[in-house]
Amino acid sequence: MKKTVLAMIDNAAATWPAEPYALRKTDEGFKPSSFSEVRDASRAFASWLLSSGFGPGDKIAILSEGSPEWLEGEFGGFYAGLISIPLSVKLTPDEILFRLDHSEARLILTTHNYLAGVLGVLTRRAGAPITLVYLDEDLDWGRAQAAKAGLEDGLFVGFSQALAAGRSALADQAGNLPARLDAIAEAVTEDTVATISYTSGTTGNPKGVMLTHLNFWTNSHDLSIRFITPRFRTLLILPTDHSFIHTSAIFTALWSGVALYFLDARGGGIAMLRNIPGNLQECQPTFLFTVPALTVNFMKKIIAGVEQKGPLAAKIFMNGIEAAAKWMGDGCHKPPLGDRISSFFPYFLAKTLLFGAIRKKALGGSIVFCISGGSRLDPQQQKFFTALGVYLLPGYGLTEAAPVISTSTLERWKFGTMGIIMPSVKCAILDRNGNEVPTGQVGEITVTGDSVMKGYYKNPEATAQVLRDGRLWTGDLGFMDEDGFINVTGRANALLVSESGNKYSPETIEDAVMSSTGVIEQMMAWCLYKKYPCALVSLDIARTKALIAEKRIKTAEALCQVLQDEFYRFNDKGGAPLIQPSWVPVTFQIVDRQFSEEDGTINSTMKLVRRKVESEYRYLIDYSYEHEGSTTVNPRNIATLKKLFNL
Repeated sequence: MKKTVLAMIDNAAATWPAEPYALRKTDEGFKPSSFSEVRDASRAFASWLLSSGFGPGDKIAILSEGSPEWLEGEFGGFYAGLISIPLSVKLTPDEILFRLDHSEARLILTTHNYLAGVLGVLTRRAGAPITLVYLDEDLDWGRAQAAKAGLEDGLFVGFSQALAAGRSALADQAGNLPARLDAIAEAVTEDTVATISYTSGTTGNPKGVMLTHLNFWTNSHDLSIRFITPRFRTLLILPTDHSFIHTSAIFTALWSGVALYFLDARGGGIAMLRNIPGNLQECQPTFLFTVPALTVNFMKKIIAGVEQKGPLAAKIFMNGIEAAAKWMGDGCHKPPLGDRISSFFPYFLAKTLLFGAIRKKALGGSIVFCISGGSRLDPQQQKFFTALGVYLLPGYGLTEAAPVISTSTLERWKFGTMGIIMPSVKCAILDRNGNEVPTGQVGEITVTGDSVMKGYYKNPEATAQVLRDGRLWTGDLGFMDEDGFINVTGRANALLVSESGNKYSPETIEDAVMSSTGVIEQMMAWCLYKKYPCALVSLDIARTKALIAEKRIKTAEALCQVLQDEFYRFNDKGGAPLIQPSWVPVTFQIVDRQFSEEDGTINSTMKLVRRKVESEYRYLIDYSYEHEGSTTVNPRNIATLKKLFNL
């Protein structure tokens, strides 16, 4: 089998021709498109592309919510030899403009929800015109919007019209299009670039990651070996453009016959969030792809629902969760017999009375596991869901590795780690001189293998910095433990730096604080050549209100003191310090709104964009080093709490 995405699509269509692959929500329920139907539609779109003057090497951008048409548009581009440019729907107009111009895209695919934004960008551009392919069926409305925006009529094409024209062209022997498509497929090699995926830029400007057909073939094949069983179902809640979903869902499904249910996007972003519970119950997924920010929301809603059942149910539930952690040990080694004996009754009482019903209501009755990516997973989340009977399996990777480097599996997992290295990946933890460090010692994570990117598009300097002798230097710090599990401790270029030049991982601090209290929703630790670290935090409004009621807090000053106590609760656990004392933040400032995708402080996988947070809240960071702000109970925090809670 030729190691290309085209070969994967063809093989899936031959293996599961009538099985559902991509399902769109309609008024009548989820409407399936089979593997063969997606392949046939993709070839029809490819035929239209070739007939319309597009061809090998051209770029096709996609800015849309996930749908069967998303897949058919990208796959059609592959069949015609085009390179896909997946774009996040959360990008600003300037960010879209940069990516379109930098990639030299000739087409862009979009939908009703995002048409206005795309038209606004296209009509601002000064370069060569870009054809807009409209994926939804309300073509008259879409064409009217395009005309109103000043887009030339010939540059607006309905996807359904393109498919019809493509099918006609394929049937017309005069154009010889089937032979042309076959010739392009033959010319596509394993080294041919399939996508240019732009990084989210958490620590710098976005770069276009060139991923080849071999990169995707290898990584998705690894994933299919690891834990995807044929005929599984999943609801795709995360954005389709992200490399995590691109490889782990769209491409891995081609190996395993997985049915991909796309979240109901009708009504836009807010409606999509509201649609999650109903869609989960309707499609009854076997597994889900998640990120920590999503699972923590599930966790909070589950806890809130249990608390509504009354104090007895809440006590049984929480005791059961805590007992389950003892019963399971670290997931890799059996816990001491005494722990298993002491945890047996509370764990199995909660499991019998509550866990099954809660799991079914929150995630559907067929759920077995969740695959977590995007950022580091708090072990408390993993323990919580595993206790409920849903294995939460964290993995680690980055776009430059196509993207998965390690995963936990149903057979092999360990709390607090990011799993074991993928079968085709070779990982080495190296020091700054390129020497491999001993087991358990922190260094930079580096990888080699067929899933490593070709390089950054139009950026040989950046490519040379991270690709040396075929080895990808990830920029992530971590270590390999004695059981072969990888632990990621932070970003090399996001480290805190003390006055004397000592360095420390901010994630270590953030994880310790946020796992010990529920009232802090988000946090960023900061120190750059300062005498002490500080932090910025946003609050979980509902939990803070509950805390106010529980402790009968009457003033913002009193609340500020209680929040300070909550922040430092991790110090009360006893045993070895979770954080080196010199790196415990001396003060923290409370922000008056959540870090979010809207202001760019969170990216599409809910990671902090640290440089953006630092820029947005520089005044609070500076305040932390003034006399007044060097203590948490300060006028600014008190004013923020008054505003948020009317105290």
